[in-house]
Amino acid sequence: MFSRFIKVLPALALAVPLAACFEEGPAERAGRQVDRAAENLRDTVDPPKGPVERLGRAVDRATN
Repeated sequence: MFSRFIKVLPALALAVPLAACFEEGPAERAGRQVDRAAENLRDTVDPPKGPVERLGRAVDRATN
């Protein structure tokens, strides 16, 4: 019985994270909105100083 558990454990370890990634909940959407508001505030208080920094912030926004 223990050896069967050892055989099934890797499959469960791979399946559980994949099953949890399908939909985004309301807390995740609210968190993203808070993050964007903080980024906008940062850009207002401390604007990007050059084209490379602006590009980096644009990449950050696109990937998040």
